[in-house]
Amino acid sequence: MPSPGKLAAKEKFMTFLEGKALRMTTQRQTIINTVFDTEEHFTADQLLEWARRRDPSVSRATVYRTLPLLTESGLVREMDFGKDHTYYDPNYADHPNHSHIICNDCDKIVEFEDDKISKLENEISRKLGFSVKTQRLQIHGACEQMKRTGVCRNKRC
Repeated sequence: MPSPGKLAAKEKFMTFLEGKALRMTTQRQTIINTVFDTEEHFTADQLLEWARRRDPSVSRATVYRTLPLLTESGLVREMDFGKDHTYYDPNYADHPNHSHIICNDCDKIVEFEDDKISKLENEISRKLGFSVKTQRLQIHGACEQMKRTGVCRNKRC
């Protein structure tokens, strides 16, 4: 069951589409449900795969046309983790100022929020004459399993 925040995000996106006079097709509905039913960061290809499990008729073109609408709406955030593909963060609407730790070996992405980091960002910004609008903190490293055993079951071949 999606969180109340995810349900609200779905509703906001529907309103966003209506404001742009865009139709809610069956394929687009499947894509939206797929996005707001996951907590995982995903690529366009992963979204296509997941959506096709729900509805095999979902097209690659519809996924690629819907993703910019999701980011434009502010409910999903496009993320660059230094890989050869873009990730999308479906948790942005619920937690717009969270940070990420990314495993360089297996691509595992872990989200976290920390009040100390937020306070430090605000303090540094204030000292330099800025106010924080958004932030992106990414920490890259090796996950514990990789460090312990030298192999990670999360690694994609």
